[in-house]
Amino acid sequence: MQRVIIIGCGGSGKSTLARALGEKTGLPVVHLDQIFWSPGNWQHLEKEVFDRRLMEELDRPQWILDGNFNRTIPLRLEKCDTVIWLDYSRLTCILGWLKRVISNWGKTRPDMGPDCKEWLDPEFLKWLWNFNRNNRQKYRDMLSGCTGKKIYIFRNRCQTRKFLNSL
Repeated sequence: MQRVIIIGCGGSGKSTLARALGEKTGLPVVHLDQIFWSPGNWQHLEKEVFDRRLMEELDRPQWILDGNFNRTIPLRLEKCDTVIWLDYSRLTCILGWLKRVISNWGKTRPDMGPDCKEWLDPEFLKWLWNFNRNNRQKYRDMLSGCTGKKIYIFRNRCQTRKFLNSL
């Protein structure tokens, strides 16, 4: 486990798992949200700038990358040796997101781009609500085509904790 990607719905705990896994393994953690969002109230970088920053990270010998950005998953799958998919229920993810919003209200999380303050975003809630319907089969298809990778699919937080504790 030298190059790990963590994918899953918002609110599933990808960034929290990435930090914990980084502490256990000593691998550097890269939050894709940090390289996607430019400073200033949820303004994203241009596609080419994001892609260049992502490639710089992917060229490193070791990493844990958390985040979806579906367009780049095939590239990250090529470069990784381990995939962790937090395939949680809609309710689990929405509750996780609400907890995150409440505990970080008006603050920028450490795994987020500068000046991207946490708030109750109705568009994000809609994205969360539809995430599994829009992405679950795509993720299954992408992962079924992977060879030579260790793939972990966790359906709930208990399974993820057990995995982390087993390391």
